[in-house]
Amino acid sequence: MMKVSAVTLGCKVNQYETQAMLAQLSAAGFAISAEGEESDVVLINSCTVTAASDHKVRQTLHRARRKNPNAVIVLTGCMPQAFPEAAEALTDADIVLGNSNRHALVPDIMRFLSSRQRVLDIVPHENGEKFESMKVANFYERTRAFVKIQDGCNRFCSYCIIPYARGRIRSKPLEELRQELAQLGENGYREVVLTGINLSAYGQELGLHLCDAVEAACAVPGILRVRLGSLEPEQLQDDIIERLAKQEKLCPQFHLSLQSGCDATLRRMNRHYDTKEYRRIIEKLREVFPNAAITTDMMVGFAGETEEEFEQTLAYARSIALAKVHVFAYSRRPGTVAYSMPGQVSNAEKERRSRALIAVTEQTRREFLQQQIGLVEPVLFEQEAAPGVWEGYTPNYTPVHLASSQNLAGQVLPVRLTSFAGEYCIGELS
Repeated sequence: MMKVSAVTLGCKVNQYETQAMLAQLSAAGFAISAEGEESDVVLINSCTVTAASDHKVRQTLHRARRKNPNAVIVLTGCMPQAFPEAAEALTDADIVLGNSNRHALVPDIMRFLSSRQRVLDIVPHENGEKFESMKVANFYERTRAFVKIQDGCNRFCSYCIIPYARGRIRSKPLEELRQELAQLGENGYREVVLTGINLSAYGQELGLHLCDAVEAACAVPGILRVRLGSLEPEQLQDDIIERLAKQEKLCPQFHLSLQSGCDATLRRMNRHYDTKEYRRIIEKLREVFPNAAITTDMMVGFAGETEEEFEQTLAYARSIALAKVHVFAYSRRPGTVAYSMPGQVSNAEKERRSRALIAVTEQTRREFLQQQIGLVEPVLFEQEAAPGVWEGYTPNYTPVHLASSQNLAGQVLPVRLTSFAGEYCIGELS
């Protein structure tokens, strides 16, 4: 029996798709390799959101080939779909497979094993294509389940290659989603995370809304918590937020993509909101979801970003005081509008601005963790962070470490948060 391992780069959607492909391979008779074990097939599910992502793909391919010199190496995901010629040039990959035809994974592997001829199988996305039917019943080495409910994006932000890598929006049919969720509940998963490329757009082409998917997940017996992946903020009107708040299982944690705290920069990015609207949305979330954690992504050094615009972003980040911010530098992507925009910022300046924004957002992170001290929260424990120390998460996704000689994995226990250290809180059973 041939053994297969996988490496996932990028987002939670990629994590789900990797699990679905492993399930596909398992059903075809492949065995999943144990950690550290040599594999006959190595699956690399790529990301291409930045130039650094592409560099990581190349590094991962080289490492996989060195570690498994005789293995069949499959490169799939967003990188080959968006940049097929660049992917074809990566000769460490025996099979190069796009995002739009993952059903060809097993046939392509068998074809390569039969002929030992390199397989290049990238099919362009088409307008009107249907949501790719995928189902994952078990997640290897994971305690929470990710469920992909949406794919594609119609937004075409000026810096983003993802619409080309993922195609147009399409959604998992609600009945298919209900069946997958029911199976996960039966298999003992206590928490599910609904994910998508543009999750807020779920159901638009089906006459549905993201709220319908949330309500379906919250209705499943056995599932105690439902989380949402990254959201585009402008779809969160007050009535939508209030509808979501009626679901007691929905965790008060919202990752709302911001990108910049300057309206002029947001317009150049072709974002569909301004800072005033973003502030209104987070204030409404905080109003109806007590102790909500609002997190985001913020980009520095976008084309044309002046020092004054960056200072506006710094001030905005201080004023909205989010629970956590992922700061990253703008990366030019061929094929996007921003690639040829004037006013490109130097790498040195991007690094300086990154450090400055990280300093501000790390302070707001500490302030958020400080606000958690003294609370008693139900913590879902996942794994041992160190011998005798268990790691879990509160409903708002605050990481918690707790010392215990017992195996706490999979248990939900009331914990008093007593202090914080670095990125996590320290707790004691209440």
